[in-house]
Amino acid sequence: MLPVRRDNSLPARVRRGARQVRTSAPNLLPARRKETAPERFKRRARELLPSAPELDVQWARSRPAIATREAVLRLLLDPMLAFYTRRRTTGRRELGRLKAPMILVANHVSHLDAPVILAALPRRVRKRTVVAAAADYFYRNRLVALVVSLIFNTVPMDRKGGGLEKESAGHVDRLLEQGWNLLVFPEGTRSRSGRTGRLRRGAAVLAARHRLSIIPIRITGTSEAMPPGRFWPSRIRSQNGRGRHPIEISFGDPIAPSKDVSAVTETVKHFFEGE
Repeated sequence: MLPVRRDNSLPARVRRGARQVRTSAPNLLPARRKETAPERFKRRARELLPSAPELDVQWARSRPAIATREAVLRLLLDPMLAFYTRRRTTGRRELGRLKAPMILVANHVSHLDAPVILAALPRRVRKRTVVAAAADYFYRNRLVALVVSLIFNTVPMDRKGGGLEKESAGHVDRLLEQGWNLLVFPEGTRSRSGRTGRLRRGAAVLAARHRLSIIPIRITGTSEAMPPGRFWPSRIRSQNGRGRHPIEISFGDPIAPSKDVSAVTETVKHFFEGE
């Protein structure tokens, strides 16, 4: 029996090479990890969530809501803060002379930060200030969203990607154009260590986009009064009973907007760290 002669023509060699590539390709590619059921559920849940502009509670900026918010601050929040904390504010006088709108940026160590800062703002500034709040945290529950919107005048922002895409931040752009001040916590979450975390550039980008000054705010002491994980503040325990936590709120000099958002963000970080 004669051996079968192998076809070495060009078309035959091309066909053999193609077959070898097809059989060896799966071994060359990294194996793709199969998505688990919980991961698939979370991904689909995120896809179904409304965008930040759709979650915004616009009536919280109406005149009745503003009057209600001021009453809650005066009758409930301020007395509560006075019971648990002893506050000292610097730089407030200069802040009252600035023209709105402006972007206020503060370090973040406690859920107590927002009410403490709002209480420290001059009334004229506070009444025209909205507070950026994480859409995936404060707006998951409709009732919670309504409460924080009314009491703190929050506006939802996406934390993923900085939340600065037009479809995600259009409502914030409109508020700034309408003369509202914006309070932002550029770390995006509360610091567990007390040290300044990585700052997102969103505030600097918005300031450059709208040509607005940035007012840095450094706050200390709130993490001792109400650390992450606590639902309510506490007083200091000592041999003489219980005392109030000292808290300091420092308003810095205005930072001019710049296209160099990295430099602006670095200036803010230096202020947070007391440099």
